[in-house]
Amino acid sequence: MARRDATEARCDGEAEATRLRAADGLAGPQVASRVLVVEDEPGIVDFVRRGLESEGFEVESAGDGIEGERLALGGDFDAVVLDLMLPGRPGFEILQTLRRARPTTPVIVLTARGEVDDRVAGLEAGAVDYLVKPFSVAELVARVRAQLRVIAQASASTLAAEDIEVNLLTRKVVRGGRVVTLSTTEFELLVCLLRHAGQVLTREEILSAVWGYEHDPTTNVVDVYVGYLRRKLGSRDDPAPIFTVRAVGYRLGGAG
Repeated sequence: MARRDATEARCDGEAEATRLRAADGLAGPQVASRVLVVEDEPGIVDFVRRGLESEGFEVESAGDGIEGERLALGGDFDAVVLDLMLPGRPGFEILQTLRRARPTTPVIVLTARGEVDDRVAGLEAGAVDYLVKPFSVAELVARVRAQLRVIAQASASTLAAEDIEVNLLTRKVVRGGRVVTLSTTEFELLVCLLRHAGQVLTREEILSAVWGYEHDPTTNVVDVYVGYLRRKLGSRDDPAPIFTVRAVGYRLGGAG
């Protein structure tokens, strides 16, 4: 029983802790969130940078649309603050490009264009929020934090690795854009492997976590269900990324 409890804690405890931290806006290690500010007015950039950095954010900036789009597409940013009236490339075009290439990155529009039609156009183009100049930096910081909380709470309910994504609430499984239908046991097995993507799990650990068995050297149920998963997740040209580690167990994805 102790082995079962320990293994279940290994496969389940971390996810529960993540969900609890996410609910408080504290998901994952306390690493500073990175914000890209795309704005051509140096005074506003400095004002926003100082406000965000004083609250613990890392800030990078771009003074024109071309550089802003390059950084937004190539950098690992948690949020983007985007002016719409930019030299080089209009903010609306950048916004549309970002929505196609990085749909989960929140973009907060910061602009002097405050008419209702402008706000509606910005939101419909993919912005998650819209602030009109002049603005309060405290309000901007609060809105950035609010959007990051939304992302954290959403990510706490999903697991993803090797182009496989699992929604823990709806139990929907997608690989490479294709919905995969799994049985309850297949789903639990996949979840356990995803929670430790890149790590080797022994057959005994999987057996205990998914089926609740103590070590049983006579059963091959783990191997049978791994076979089921491989067939459902993979195809002849694109096999499932579940690898056998000889004499040990299984690993989802490459070694971490």
